[in-house]
Amino acid sequence: MPVQRDDPYGAFNFLVSLGPGQGGEGSVVGGFSDVSGLGFEVQYAEYRNGNEKVNTVRKIQNSFKVDDVTLKRGLIGSNDLFAWLQSVRQGTIDARTVTITLLDEARKPVSSWKLLSAQPKKWTGPTLAAKGGTETAMEELVLNYRDIEYQ
Repeated sequence: MPVQRDDPYGAFNFLVSLGPGQGGEGSVVGGFSDVSGLGFEVQYAEYRNGNEKVNTVRKIQNSFKVDDVTLKRGLIGSNDLFAWLQSVRQGTIDARTVTITLLDEARKPVSSWKLLSAQPKKWTGPTLAAKGGTETAMEELVLNYRDIEYQ
């Protein structure tokens, strides 16, 4: 699905699907305005044989770890996201495949990232203040997950 071109894609045109439990993997739960934290890090172990002539260590690939992903959206009055959070808080294991899809200017998919076995780690509600009246009520969801796939 990745499409190569000379001009980079804008980071403002994307969809987020929270997977089964919300009407299937292809359903979009809400208009998320920010996605951050996509990434992973490979760990390496240092190793050296005792009989090696060169006095240096080798780096041997070990395990890897994925970063937590943070999603932000304007509060839209839907309780579907909070229902998932509440069921997990009450002890239900409800790991999902979360898909983040980057779109081109014609709103056609060009890349996607699948977060496998994603679960909510932290939810932050909106900051409410009666001073200016121009800010949007935003909620934030932090997800942890087992693995990431790129397509």
